Amino acid sequence: MIDAVVNGRPGTAMQSFSHTLTRVDIEAVVDFVRLEFMVNKAENTRYHTARNGWANHERYAPAFPFALGEIALDTPGDSLTREQQLGQRVYLESCVSCHDRAKVSDDGAMWELRAVSYPRNQYSHQRAADASAVDATTRASPYSKHGHAPAVENLSLKERQGEQLFQRNCAFCHAADGSGKNWIGSFLDPQPRNLTDADVMKTMPRSRLKTVIRDGLPGTTMSAWKQVLKDEEIDSIIDYIGRAFHPVADESTKQ
Repeated sequence: MIDAVVNGRPGTAMQSFSHTLTRVDIEAVVDFVRLEFMVNKAENTRYHTARNGWANHERYAPAFPFALGEIALDTPGDSLTREQQLGQRVYLESCVSCHDRAKVSDDGAMWELRAVSYPRNQYSHQRAADASAVDATTRASPYSKHGHAPAVENLSLKERQGEQLFQRNCAFCHAADGSGKNWIGSFLDPQPRNLTDADVMKTMPRSRLKTVIRDGLPGTTMSAWKQVLKDEEIDSIIDYIGRAFHPVADESTKQ
């Protein structure tokens, strides 16, 4: 048990506490667990008890088949009995926070590229872009790789001006790498355009891209920049996009 606390258990959620607790503290925790849970089997270690706020736990009986894995949690409601539908709802409302998703028929995506909580705790997308810093509070770190601008050699003076303007104004939503897959961008609906995607860029010739930057896109978070950027500055941003992310066509492309 001491080894598990010190070194963690690979392949499980049990992490190493060697950098959090002293050896004396770890031994004290292990002694407490062994005495309280294993030797004394103390009443307070049983979660679903009246003492722990779970009076009449049997009232959740319809949810038990989902907690025990007897019925997959993602079973379509129309194939469940009325009591099972109730149990499914009770499980999702009251049990899932501790029992996790239980048994499911479809594991779904291993990693869903969508943030689950809004930025808080003085979050800064520039700080999250520092790959050496792990943001354990806001969970922004997985998106940090999109916070680094690509290294582009031999930029012209105009393209370098566009780089500065893009990274200062546009990267907040579109990400420093133009993908729109940074943490802030993942909250926006619809998500910002991926300026590195060929399918996206073939519908964004220079004339349309300039219009969108200048006038914005109604119904989205893409605001109009005509009161902030001069026409020549917008042109320099487009030049930079064309060099750093994806070539920008000069004429409209029909679908």
